[in-house]
Formats: sequence, structure tokens, C-alpha cells
Amino acid sequence: MSRLATRRWALLAMCVGVFCIQLDAFGLNLALPQIGRDLHAGGDGLQWVVSAYLLSTGTLMLGAGRLGDVFGRRRLLTAGLLVFGLSSLVCALAPSLSVLVGARVVQGAGAAMIMPVGLALLTNVYPAGLRGRATGLALGVGGIATASGPFIGGILTELLSWRAVFWLNIPLAVLGAVCASRTVESIDRTALRAVDWRGLLGATAALAVLCVVIDRGLRWPWPASLAGTTVVVVLLIFFVQRERTAAHPLVEPSLFRNRPYMALTLAGAVANTATVMFLFVVPLSLQGQWDLPVTLAGTAFLLPAVAMAVAGPLAGRAPQRAAVRLMTGCLCGAALVLVCLTLTSTLTAYVAVATVAGMVLGVANSLTRIATQAVIRIERAGEASGVTKTIITVAAGLGVGLAGAVADERRGVGAEPAADTVLLLTAYGALAAGAILAAWMKRGGKPARPTARRQADGPRSR
Repeated sequence: MSRLATRRWALLAMCVGVFCIQLDAFGLNLALPQIGRDLHAGGDGLQWVVSAYLLSTGTLMLGAGRLGDVFGRRRLLTAGLLVFGLSSLVCALAPSLSVLVGARVVQGAGAAMIMPVGLALLTNVYPAGLRGRATGLALGVGGIATASGPFIGGILTELLSWRAVFWLNIPLAVLGAVCASRTVESIDRTALRAVDWRGLLGATAALAVLCVVIDRGLRWPWPASLAGTTVVVVLLIFFVQRERTAAHPLVEPSLFRNRPYMALTLAGAVANTATVMFLFVVPLSLQGQWDLPVTLAGTAFLLPAVAMAVAGPLAGRAPQRAAVRLMTGCLCGAALVLVCLTLTSTLTAYVAVATVAGMVLGVANSLTRIATQAVIRIERAGEASGVTKTIITVAAGLGVGLAGAVADERRGVGAEPAADTVLLLTAYGALAAGAILAAWMKRGGKPARPTARRQADGPRSR
């Protein structure tokens, strides 16, 4: 098979996979009230339909990225798409909220294999001059699903059922798996073939316990919360010590000394959390605060959807040397726009400001994936992508879970003043992250040059 054909199959598989992942992350936002009625569930438990999926995805991405480097990205991408499709079938047939949430956890595991492995596959099959555009195109497709998810989910819920969102995944996942299986990947046979299973288990357990403690810890007696926090600390210490001494570390410690990579990843965690909160709150606000039916709420959200969808390709064309400056500007701009969103007094103004917010957040969110891949070594692309996606997805999942703390018990997070509170907290976080990045740049922080990529990530693997 020619290199051009391989690139096309890889890009198509990644586009389909990202579309499914992002559609399922946000396609159920407008459908949550109907899911509660159909499954006889209510209260803050419904938010787990969204947050359980995000947390599962983020928790497992770290290991998935490294496993892709070792055993082959094509294999893991194909497996991830098949797992995603099968779990979607269970979601579509779920008879209760507990079954639905459990299936969403498995679905998140499939998504964890797709995203970092797919990005690493594109990094490996595309030449340096085309990687940014290919990744930007794939993320642009994901942006379409991210932004139009509430609209698609709202229409399907109103015309058919919320279960139709999951039925839609099945043929798409099969198509993606077929495309991934036709990709020919060049694997470095001299690369490490071992996996640090103890480190993988320790990191995954630490992230899982951390998610539970943050989401539920405030409701526990203080001894239980303290015990949970202690377990997290012990597991993290074990993981750090293990990675320092392991012959084949899951994550090279040198990755965390890569300052451009860490700066972009941490800023990206804030940007992604802001994006997820925006996509979670605004569609529900159109139903709650502005009292629109599901179909009209989804239609009103189309302009922000289009703005966010075009952000991926735009970010892919951004100069690599300007990545940190552009990320700083996007974070500060997002903070300003989110504050303005809470001050609007008419529906027209609300949709207009939301459209600007969608564009700014879309650029910042897509830039994270593209820029971080540009400052690491190509043979560790899956590992770095897994770390990045783990951090930003767990942060976003925790944000959605904590949104229930300020939600109106009767009408949910889309009602005033709960929606404004969530947006303001998100804006403050974005502003703080932008200020920290600006201070780091002022002190001499610079993104790595493309010619110095090997030095940016430490010595080669042993």
C-alpha cells in the first residue's frame, strides 16, 4: 500500500473516531432531563452520564498512549473503535441509570484507546510539514461533533429517543475500525517492547481514586475523605518512584522536564475544562434560563457550533513558535467572553457572545494537541499524547462532576444563578492560567524550535 493511501486511511479512521468520542461527550447534554424521566432517575446523579465517560477516558489514556507506542498504534486504534461500538450498543439498550453509567465507563475505555493512539499514528505516518494540518483536520472534525453534539442529540431526542445517539455510534465505529485496519504503520523494531505494568496500575489507580475523592469527598465523613486523599498520595509517590527506577518506564521523567510541553499541557487542561463547561452549561441554559424547547435550543446553539468547528483547522495552521503566545491570548480572551456571557440580557446577545466564546475556546483547545506533539520526540508521541489527554480530560470530567454542586435541584445547571456561577468560576480559572503563562513567557520561557525536538524531550530511550 502506498504512503498516500496509508495516510488517508489513518486520517479517516482518526476523524471517525474523534467524531464518535466528541459526539458522545456532549450529545447527551440536552437529553439529560429526558434520560432522567425515562430511567426514573434525578438529582445530581444524572451528571454522571457525562462525567463518568470523561473521567474514564482521562484515567485510562495514559496507559493507552504508551501501549500504542509498544504494541502498535493501528492495533490499539482498531481495538478501541470496536470497544466503543460494543459499549454503545449496551448504552442504547440500558434499562437503568446504573447500567447506562457503567456502559459509559466502558465506552470511555474505548475512547481512551482511540484519541492518543490516533494522534500518535498521524504523527508517525505524516511527514513533519503535514502533521499539523492533518491533526488540525482531524480535530476540526472532532470540533464539529463537539459543537454540534447538543444540536444532534437534541434533535434525535425530540424526534426519536436519546438512545438514537448511541445507535448512531455503532455503524460509525465499525467504519472507523475497518479504516484503521487498512493502515500500514512503520514500527521501530529496536524500540522498547516492554510495558511497566506496575507503573501503569499505580497511575490508573491513583487517577481513579482521585476522581472519586474530588467528586464525592465533600459528602463523606472527614476520616473517609482523609483516608481517600492518603491513598491518592501514596499511589502517586509509588508511581513517581517506580518511573525513576523502572527499566522501561511508562512515562519518561524527562517528559515532565520539557518546559514547553508542560506549559502547553497545563494551559490546555484549563482550556479544555473551560470548553467542556461551556458546552455543558450553555445548551442547558438555552432550555432553562431562556426557556427554549430542546429542538430550538439545539438550533440556537448552531452558530457557536460552527465557530468551534472551524477552530481546529485554524489552530493547525498556527506557527509552532507562536503556540504559547496564542494559547495565552486565547485563555485571557476566553475569560473576558465568558464574563460577558453572564451579563447578556437578550437571547440574541447571548447567542452572539457564545459564538465568539466558541471560536476562542475551540482554537485554544485544538492548539493543545497540535503544539504538544511538536515539542516531543516522534517515537514517544503516543506516550506524550496520552499524558496530555489524561491531564486535560480528567480536569474536564472533574469540572462537569463539580458543576452539580451549584446546580438547581429542580431545573439543573442550566438555570440561573447556577449557570452564571459555573461560567464565572470557569472564567476565573482561564484568566489565572493565562496570567501564569504570560509570567512564564516574561521570565524567558520559549517553545522549542523544530530543529531541537530531540533535546526538548531528554535522551533517547535506552
